[in-house]
Amino acid sequence: MRKLTIFLAFCIAFLSITELDAQRSRSKQRSRKARTTKVTRRTQTKKSRRTKVVKAKPVPPTIHDVDPYLQCEDTCGHIHGIDMSHYQGEVFWETVGDNTKMAYVYLKATEGSDRIDAKYERNIDLAHRYGLKVGSYHFFRPKVDLEQQMANFRTQCLPGEQDLIPMLDVENDAGMPSQAFCDSLTKFLQLMEKTYHQKPLVYTYRNFYNKHLVGIIDDYPLMIAMYADEPPVLADERDYLIWQYSCKGRIVGVNSLVDKSRFMGKHSLREIRFKH
Repeated sequence: MRKLTIFLAFCIAFLSITELDAQRSRSKQRSRKARTTKVTRRTQTKKSRRTKVVKAKPVPPTIHDVDPYLQCEDTCGHIHGIDMSHYQGEVFWETVGDNTKMAYVYLKATEGSDRIDAKYERNIDLAHRYGLKVGSYHFFRPKVDLEQQMANFRTQCLPGEQDLIPMLDVENDAGMPSQAFCDSLTKFLQLMEKTYHQKPLVYTYRNFYNKHLVGIIDDYPLMIAMYADEPPVLADERDYLIWQYSCKGRIVGVNSLVDKSRFMGKHSLREIRFKH
């Protein structure tokens, strides 16, 4: 009897241990499934949070990005030119005249009431000597006395040295109200016209023209600056003679960057010749 009791106790203990192991195994399986479900949900959540990345279309390189020494004037039939100041440093005008297709150059002469470009006298002498058609320009300061500005420009821009009509560089309103700025500008243009007996060329940027000058300078020829692959269109769609298309041009004979421009359409140098 005693042996039977011991045997039964042993069986009960064995069954209890087996059941406990089975429970532990089921618990581990449930835990694995739960972890797998969580990982799957996290993965799905991350995927759902991902936004579709749209790649920007590459910007086509300009002629100067491809080869800074490749000349636009070598690839088209337009009349090309440059404008220069002391910022270009020493210019080898003989090289410029002999080895480029630049037909004209506008040289900075003066700025405001008393500034004279340090390279103007040398540049105008050598540009003439080596065959370029030359014009001179004044950088306009709308708040500075107009008569003093005109006197400054007149002492440098001598009629006998000019092939092209004088040019006024207009790109700063000095924070003036638009009406006051336009009044100052038109008065100065009238002074230039009275002094040289012909209308000056006005240089400005497309955006500056659209903001300030629409309807203000309709009687004056324009050179418009905008550095892009396509010519600018003005807000009033008016015609202009010259487009300055680059401020990063390269030409032989100049070690620094150069502003380049070209005539539009059928316009030509005849339209801006200085009348002596």
